[in-house]
Amino acid sequence: MVTERSDGDAHRVVVLGAGPGGYPAAFHAAERGLDVTLVDTRPQPGGVCLYEGCIPSKALLHVGKLIREAREASAWGVSFGEPTLDLDQLREWKDGVVKKMTNGLGLLRRQRSVQYQQGYGRIRDGNTLNIESNGEVIPLEFDSLIVATGSTPAAPRALQLDSERLLDSTTALELPEIPETLLVVGGGYIGLELGTVYAELGARVTVVETLPEILSGVERDLVRVLQRSLRSRFDAIHVNASVQSLAEADDGVEVVIADKEGVERTEVYSHVLIATGRRPNSGGLGLERTQALIDERGFIVTDQQRRTAESSIFAIGDVAGEPMLAHKATAEASVAVEAILGEPSAFRPLAVPAVIFTDPEIAWCGLSQSDAAAVGMEASTVSFPWAALGRATASGRNDGLTRLVIEHGTERILGMQVVGAGAGELIGEGVLAVEMGARASDLAESIHAHPTLNESVMEAAQVFFGLSPHYLARKR
Repeated sequence: MVTERSDGDAHRVVVLGAGPGGYPAAFHAAERGLDVTLVDTRPQPGGVCLYEGCIPSKALLHVGKLIREAREASAWGVSFGEPTLDLDQLREWKDGVVKKMTNGLGLLRRQRSVQYQQGYGRIRDGNTLNIESNGEVIPLEFDSLIVATGSTPAAPRALQLDSERLLDSTTALELPEIPETLLVVGGGYIGLELGTVYAELGARVTVVETLPEILSGVERDLVRVLQRSLRSRFDAIHVNASVQSLAEADDGVEVVIADKEGVERTEVYSHVLIATGRRPNSGGLGLERTQALIDERGFIVTDQQRRTAESSIFAIGDVAGEPMLAHKATAEASVAVEAILGEPSAFRPLAVPAVIFTDPEIAWCGLSQSDAAAVGMEASTVSFPWAALGRATASGRNDGLTRLVIEHGTERILGMQVVGAGAGELIGEGVLAVEMGARASDLAESIHAHPTLNESVMEAAQVFFGLSPHYLARKR
């Protein structure tokens, strides 16, 4: 166990980046007796996820859901009237959520005796880092360095415009104003989540996606459930279309859009949101002064312990590869710290959950049927539709389904996919089943409370055996 140096001092660990990978790494290392310094440009830990990503976006999605439910309640005999929006108060509430959580992390940092240095970290060599802060350069030596610098919104050069009307996933969460019309460039999860927020707040939203489908790579029948909902909220969703250029106009942004045949049309939108993905923050760190390698996509190359080719340097989170998810970064943090301590560790999860926080939500973990076939495993799928689920129907949200991927022969759960309101809360049961090697019979025979949404997991397993009391699947 590496907790003490030959000179008697504690092993010095520097963590570069205080997001959902960095601050858990720092906290875990400090709890194990290491001398830890956490470096970040912000005044408190939290990173993009907490300051400008996961948390503020979910706060606004919650508000959007509330507005939608208030409007829909009239069908149940409850009328609230048309919701009114105080944008200043909404911003204040959203910022208050962020401040409360970042201040809490600051307190936890002090309680764990983690040193904090605000500034930019630049690597000098395999054991030294320079901290650039307020015009001062502070050298900092380390025995081990964990790089957790995250990622940044990526925008094609053709879609860059010096205009306050051009938003990305960071500036959109600042809620500068609610535009009359909003063009979302990119039909991935970021664009659809933020498009949902603005649509519920009153904007007329149009989505443009270059690929033939939105949410490419996600199971199509799950996406179809979401698409039916989005059609009622968005003005339009254009696939096989691309934005050719942007230009400032008197009353908005002039956009040239081309279809798959190359036929162009020009539209003017109040604002444009670029949601074409994110890129890892690996440039400008000084890694070229070490043996560490960066691949062609900008990700830092690591082994299963998250160690780079420079033995003293580790990398975790978005900067270390996909999936670019906060919870994946947090899990990698423990692996890296254990590796520094000389303990056996490896990042080899069977099921990293993914959640798209639209309404309805889409969530999945483990293998799909096609994933299983690609690695030589025979599997089948079984689904339970929420139209047969009492709690979903009673809530007016039976537009969903729960699906299990089950291995032939062993009946082992290989994956789970869910679409519906609150899908993100259900996927954890699938993660547990996959990681523990649960069988379909384990889920079918585990009593779930009634009426709940998680009954759909049990009933999907019961459908596999032809034992669901609420749904009779057609025989194949």
